[in-house]
Amino acid sequence: MFLEVKNIETYYDKIKILNGISFSLEEGRITAILGNNGAGKTTTLNSIMGLLDDQPEKGTILFQDKPIHRMDTHKIVSLGIAYVPEGREVFEELTVRENLMVGAYLRRDTKAVAGDLEHMFDYFPILRKRIKQLAGTLSGGEQQMLAIARALMSRPKLIIMDEPSLGLSPLLVREIFGIIEKINRDGITILLVEQNAQMTFRVAHTVYIMENGRFVMNGPAEELKDNADVKEFYLGVREIESLKGYQRYKRKRTWK
Repeated sequence: MFLEVKNIETYYDKIKILNGISFSLEEGRITAILGNNGAGKTTTLNSIMGLLDDQPEKGTILFQDKPIHRMDTHKIVSLGIAYVPEGREVFEELTVRENLMVGAYLRRDTKAVAGDLEHMFDYFPILRKRIKQLAGTLSGGEQQMLAIARALMSRPKLIIMDEPSLGLSPLLVREIFGIIEKINRDGITILLVEQNAQMTFRVAHTVYIMENGRFVMNGPAEELKDNADVKEFYLGVREIESLKGYQRYKRKRTWK
């Protein structure tokens, strides 16, 4: 299995946040975790990325059959996992170019890095226009694009994204999800955490639904979106209108 999480338990202080969750990712696919605020989604990602001291307390995490639980974050990144955190967290006092080069800091293939920099501008043309601009002066949508591009500069096998649509306008949300699909078509496996259920079901292959630190449902996205409980609790009118807007957007624009 590409990434396998087995029975992990993660605590903040003495409070258990993750209750023995298990899931796996198939290589080349988009796997999504849905859930409300406080469900444990971000804690799951932080546990994978080694961002919590001495956590997970129990369980194992394997990436391409190599144990990575409690491994230092920079070592996890060097194995081929990149992270786009919630809130973007770009380096505001650095330029767009400098932020992108931070994403490649573990690489030594200088010529290939230069080529990948150009490739990022194919994904995100606006970043070429902003290349000398300080990241802190970008719009929210531009910062999200920069955060994704920075992660891609490490040439990851797996990219983990936490709430990439958070705080963006409906048009930008559609654009970001279109980019996510394109990245996946280019061969990168994606683990996506989102609250925008309808858009998530549009792009994901497999969906896990999380409540109170455990998974309560999972399956192929095409099947799960028709589940009565999922429709009632996750696919409201606003999300359905979002999907309709996305479908109109896709008809107008072809991602190559």
